[in-house]
Amino acid sequence: MPKFSDKISDEHLNFIEKQHMFFVSTAPLNSEEHINLSPKGLDTFRVLSPNRVAYMDFTGSGNETSAHLLENGRITFMLCAFDGPPNIVRLYGKGYTVLPGDAKWDELSKLFTISINTRQIIVADIDKLQTSCGFGVPFYEFTGERDFLQKWAEKKGTEGIKQYQADNNLYSIDGLPTALQKISSK
Repeated sequence: MPKFSDKISDEHLNFIEKQHMFFVSTAPLNSEEHINLSPKGLDTFRVLSPNRVAYMDFTGSGNETSAHLLENGRITFMLCAFDGPPNIVRLYGKGYTVLPGDAKWDELSKLFTISINTRQIIVADIDKLQTSCGFGVPFYEFTGERDFLQKWAEKKGTEGIKQYQADNNLYSIDGLPTALQKISSK
């Protein structure tokens, strides 16, 4: 039976902090365009308050989350227990993108280990939390983080990352602009 809350409790926080992976989902307003669902990891998720979370986002093949947040702000996070007692936590809210150079960047970036491929920080104000059983989620054993992303970024270098973002991260797959448009227009 699902349970709802309007904030992240200490019990929810304890569960969230133990997870090695989370999922983020966003969607454009146009129902003909694509919904985004992305797995995330690498110790990038932070609970900032009972109603605010953030995650550090790396340069990747697309930038759907940023485009959808710029358009409508809607965002959902999901965390699942892959070990221990079954549990699923979903966080619903409105989000926005914080880029290097933005007023909030200095404050937020201190919460993470910023690397060469840190693209942006996604912040979300949470208005609803749902827990559910997770009885159908299988057990998986965490054996470690992958280092491919960091190696890829180091090989590209700072200028290579900037060029990759310009080539691949300024628009969503549906042609919606992302927040990185601000940087590219400077």
